[in-house]
Amino acid sequence: MSDRVEDRKARASGWFRALRDDIVTAFERLEDAFDGPGEPGRFEVTPTTREDGGGGIMSVMRGGRVFEKVGVNWSMVHGHLGARAQKSMAARGVPGMDTDPQFWASGISLVAHMVNPHCPAVHMNTRMFWTPGASWFGGGSDLNPCLEYAEDTAHFHAQMQAACDAHDAGYYPRFKAWADEYFFVPHRGRARGVGGIFYDDLATGDWEADFSFTQDVGRAFLPAFLPLTQKHLGRPWTEADREAQLIHRGLYAEYNLVYDRGTKFGLESGHDATAVLMSLPPVAKWT
Repeated sequence: MSDRVEDRKARASGWFRALRDDIVTAFERLEDAFDGPGEPGRFEVTPTTREDGGGGIMSVMRGGRVFEKVGVNWSMVHGHLGARAQKSMAARGVPGMDTDPQFWASGISLVAHMVNPHCPAVHMNTRMFWTPGASWFGGGSDLNPCLEYAEDTAHFHAQMQAACDAHDAGYYPRFKAWADEYFFVPHRGRARGVGGIFYDDLATGDWEADFSFTQDVGRAFLPAFLPLTQKHLGRPWTEADREAQLIHRGLYAEYNLVYDRGTKFGLESGHDATAVLMSLPPVAKWT
């Protein structure tokens, strides 16, 4: 394996780790700044391992003033893909899966479920994936409010669009449409939220440009999400609002368990199941 490949892996994994650190710090500061009931939440940090190689850091906060549950995970894993993961990769057109199922992957994955129903839940991830036949970036971020506010949706999408437009004017419409399709829940006939951007298999032939874009998607997350949370933190809410929140969380859980590509890959590739499933809400309801 070339030194250039190893350098790129180190740079990508190091940047995802730094982004994880920045977000954890920002979320704990938000907990400290809000004068709500109870004590400010803190992340519980646990190392994770993958039996075949690699691991990561699982950071989960439960029962905070702002976040009812939030996970910010970083991972760097490697080894050989299992049969089901190989088949999935081959179906996506990844070359060489039938002859050499080696892989390496690193990324950050975040899901936040909020205390106040007026504050939107949110998801973000960015990642790099390598096999002997190909390497690519993927990621995105999407907003999942149970109580929708048009101005919040507009702000979130504006931040995502700015990150995209800095690199390619065609990225935002393409990746917004991809998110709309990807985060649709077929058995409910609706989207799980108000969208955002989603992309995968990004390999334009210019690794530096693709990495730079992925970094900007990660950087856009806090400016897109924090102002919405800060705006609604002190807003009163009712039992009906809480009921709407819990039912929407049920929809979120259904999507992640049935359709989400990252959840399926994490479980099929042997990564720590607790870390993979940290995206599930702490409490949910179904009607």
